[in-house]
Amino acid sequence: MCAAATDRSRLRRRERASRIAGLYAVTPDSGDTADLVARVAAAIAGGAATIQYRHKAAAEALRRAQAIALRSHPATRDALFVVNDDVALAAEVAADGVHLGEDDADPVVARALLGEDAIIGVSCYNDFARAEAMAAAGADYVAFGSFYGSSVKPAARRAGIELLERGRGLGVPVIAIGGITIDNAPRLIRAGADAVAVITALFGARDSAGVQAAARSFCSAIAGARKAP
Repeated sequence: MCAAATDRSRLRRRERASRIAGLYAVTPDSGDTADLVARVAAAIAGGAATIQYRHKAAAEALRRAQAIALRSHPATRDALFVVNDDVALAAEVAADGVHLGEDDADPVVARALLGEDAIIGVSCYNDFARAEAMAAAGADYVAFGSFYGSSVKPAARRAGIELLERGRGLGVPVIAIGGITIDNAPRLIRAGADAVAVITALFGARDSAGVQAAARSFCSAIAGARKAP
């Protein structure tokens, strides 16, 4: 790729990354693909700006089928679509990007496979030095957490809220994750988070209508936190 084309790709990537704000919805483990797609569409209708497809326990065939179903749904055109962990799957479904943990692919390797347009997010847990290193290596956003007790990851490392304020100096969006609810999300936004990543408090709603209502409530709470002095 020539230098001019690379620069254009990087600009598109920065523009995409700038959309990572507000509600970042992470999918729950579900074997019901139709219901999952309906719930994700509802989350987007309620204002979720980013969807991360995550299903740690699923067999490869189910993960592939669900990622394809989500990516091909018209609703996902209105949000960024990121695949958790699996760089090859992200490439196959033409996702907007991939989210990597400490035991996943190196961001440089992921970039080589996905191209300059792709967004690469990285979990940094409670480790600010890791966040600095990942941002310097080309990560497009970083995630800190768990900030609160999480039913999804009950043994997750706890992160101090001061990491969010420090994260403002990294030059990339900062995501807060872990046990986030309507009640505690505003505090994280005020502390410096650009977005909050939510699973249970969003997708734990009874049905798709409940998911959409929960997403709207999160977005309203986030907007209010941003306006607060």
